[in-house]
Amino acid sequence: MTSDQPTDQAPPLIIVSNRGPAQFDRDADGNRVISRGGGGLVTALTGLATHRRVLWVASAMTEEDAVVAREAGGPAEIELEEGSYEVELVASAAAAYELFYSVIANPLLWFTQHYLWDLSNAPDIRVDEKAAWRGGYRVVNDDIARAVLKRLEGEERPLVMFHDYHLYTAPAIVRAGRPEAFLHHFVHIPWPHPDAWRILPREWRDEIFDGLLSNDIIGFHTAAYVHNFLDCCRELVGCEVDYRNEVVRYGDREIWVRAYPLGIDAERLRRVAATEEVADYERELLARRREHLIIRVDRADLSKNVLRGFTAFDQFLADHPEFHERVTFIAHLQPSRQDVPEYQEYLERIEALVAVVNHRHGTTDWMPIDLRIYENFHEAVARYKHFDLLMVNSLFDGMNLVAKEAPAVNTRDGVLMLSENTGAHEELGSCALSVNPFDIEEQAEAIHRALSMDFIERRRRADRLREIVDARDPGGWVDDQLADIRAKRDG
Repeated sequence: MTSDQPTDQAPPLIIVSNRGPAQFDRDADGNRVISRGGGGLVTALTGLATHRRVLWVASAMTEEDAVVAREAGGPAEIELEEGSYEVELVASAAAAYELFYSVIANPLLWFTQHYLWDLSNAPDIRVDEKAAWRGGYRVVNDDIARAVLKRLEGEERPLVMFHDYHLYTAPAIVRAGRPEAFLHHFVHIPWPHPDAWRILPREWRDEIFDGLLSNDIIGFHTAAYVHNFLDCCRELVGCEVDYRNEVVRYGDREIWVRAYPLGIDAERLRRVAATEEVADYERELLARRREHLIIRVDRADLSKNVLRGFTAFDQFLADHPEFHERVTFIAHLQPSRQDVPEYQEYLERIEALVAVVNHRHGTTDWMPIDLRIYENFHEAVARYKHFDLLMVNSLFDGMNLVAKEAPAVNTRDGVLMLSENTGAHEELGSCALSVNPFDIEEQAEAIHRALSMDFIERRRRADRLREIVDARDPGGWVDDQLADIRAKRDG
């Protein structure tokens, strides 16, 4: 963080997100336990929270979260390994939160922003979905916004930073209550072109854009998402748009739209990679290692394109039998949203395809695909250190931090296969093997090219990857946003 950051004497920055920095539950003995909030958003924001006085407003996501919220009656001090946080957990009605999260945010908004719909079959937006918007998405956004407004009472020049697709309509409520507040919104997932938004009812679209355009600055990971958002404002809302200066005029207000690519804390990751816990997993990995190792580390999410990755590997093995018994593909997948039927079916299809590929090509002592479905960060880091090829073939991805994390600690000059539709591609595409995520043959050829690449080219690509990754960390991501906030507020 730069030295000109606001000090603790400044009013607290209010971070607003669906998921907070911590989650409360009960263990088997009935004792309250606290765990760090999961997800890339929380990881990105904790750096900011440790450098300036922050109040973090988030949804109560578990039953115990709701109990903590009732007991605290306002902000509570939460101690975690990396520091303490002032957190206010907002408990919405359970039925409303279920509609908000499981009907609207996931899958409707997530699927729309990742281009996941099979439009000849889905979505069907009927009475139930519209009721979920009114009785779920609006309600939770209103609950969050009211909690924010309460915390702004008596504050001069308040600054509020909203995050992600869960809270698109909340800024409009805060703007109406505190017109002079400075509002900032960062969207962590892809922003699609205007036609994708035409899937959603006009009423929803109007509320989404009115909410987002109630902010002073809107941030995305890439220039492409900024351009798509500007197109949407022009085509769907009828705004005057200045593409050169990345500005939207909405009513009597001027909104800046900016790209802030998120980096990783490479030094912290390297410290983790040097721990004995990671070394234990390394020893196990190396004892079973074949000549070549391909890895992927993903959530089992439809947007990650796992099935096409395995199909490309199947084709590679068919086209290049000389690699039989010389290569293993370890797929480390974290279960994701198993309460959503589409995700349950997707995981079943993954397991079925792995069985087919292993039966087709495997031998009595060689299993081509080693599928692991669980979450274990230290084990994933051990694999990061020793891959020859990292497969990141997402259909669409806001950024994809795995594409940055794994090369940062890899010790073998491993090659990155990277979908051109990931946010990370804007930064890393020139030193990765860039692929169309829908082109199975191209991905199969990329696997062969990676495993056949001479060491000079591997080293050149790997060095450049590390150079790019090391040049930007989460602190820089935060600094850039705060610099623009100061420039717009004081300019």
